[in-house]
Formats: sequence, C-alpha cells, structure tokens
Amino acid sequence: MKARSAITTILLLTFIAAASWAQSSIKGSDGNKDNTNSATPAAVSSAPQETSSAAPPSYVIGPEDTVHVSVWKESDLTTTLPVRPDGMISLPLLNDVQAAGLTPMELAASITTKLKKYLADPRVTVVVTAINSKRVYVTGEVLHSGSVALMPNMTVLQALASAGFTQFANTKKIYVLRTENGKQQKFPVNYKNLLRGDAASNILLKPGDTIVVP
Repeated sequence: MKARSAITTILLLTFIAAASWAQSSIKGSDGNKDNTNSATPAAVSSAPQETSSAAPPSYVIGPEDTVHVSVWKESDLTTTLPVRPDGMISLPLLNDVQAAGLTPMELAASITTKLKKYLADPRVTVVVTAINSKRVYVTGEVLHSGSVALMPNMTVLQALASAGFTQFANTKKIYVLRTENGKQQKFPVNYKNLLRGDAASNILLKPGDTIVVP
C-alpha cells in the first residue's frame, strides 16, 4: 500500500509540473508576440521620407548650389554634385559643363545635347537639391546672426522667424538694407503688422539683403 501511494504521489507531481511548464510556455509565446507587435510601429516610423526639390524649375542655378543630374537607365552618369565657384560641374564623359546662370531645364537640355555624342537617346533630368548661392544676412539683436540661404519667395518675416530675437531687440525699428545699382536703400519693417498678416509689410527678400534688428 505504501509503494502504491508513493507511485500515485509521484505521478501527481509529474502531472502538476507538466501543466505548469505548458502554461509558462504559452505566456512566453504571448510575450514574444507582444514584443513583435510593439516593434512594428518603430520600423514603420524609421522608414526614410521623400523630400521635394529645394528650388522650382524657373530657379537660376548659381555657384555652390547642389544639383542632382539623372540620366535615364545610365546609373554611372547619374550623380549629385556641387556647382563649383567658377559655375561649372564635372560629369562623367563630358568633363566640365556650365551650370551657373541656367535653370534646371536649361542645364538638362545642355547635358542632353552633349551626351548625344555618346548615347543614342539620352534622357536627362536636373534637380536643384540645395540652394547655397543666394543668401541674405541678419544682424543685430537676434539669436542667430549671419547669412541665411535665400529660398524662393522668402520674406522678411520668414528670415526673422529663423533668426529669433534677443530680449533687447527693438522690434519697432527693424529695417532691411538693399543695394541696387550702387545705391543703398533702407526699408522699414513694421513687425506688428507682419504678425497681423499684413502682406504689404512682408518684404520679399532679394539676394544680398541685410536685415537689421536694433
């Protein structure tokens, strides 16, 4: 009787242990499933986002701008490169090509014509990816003084927003200095009107303009 009771006890303990192991396995499986699901959003959010061109098709390329030249089905000829200070870019097969002073479409047409010596039907696309040739300047009581890349249709309010003000800034006496035909002009900026959405007070900036915040 004692032997039979001992065997029964051993079987009962074995059954309990097996049930406990199965339950812990199920929990572990669920835990892994939760971890997998929680990782999915992170993977999605880390996917690279496409960015649009930094300049419109009518933009005139200048020295130090960056351009992306794409030749259809010719990966060896597709490249992103800066415009040199002399206004030229260096491309495979063609060596130096004039880029400054041309729009992206005009540069694409120029490269297409030159490539016809080497390719039967070259198809070229040019995109300006970074504007560095045209700049304005912000000085005075601002948090970030110095040069600012002039984006197409950039206004004085946009430039001031990127520069920020110090606590000593006199926003009532802001002005823009502009030199044209050898003559310097001074344009007062009514900052309060800018904040109210007055388009007439929001000066459209030109290359070389200097914004002064007293």
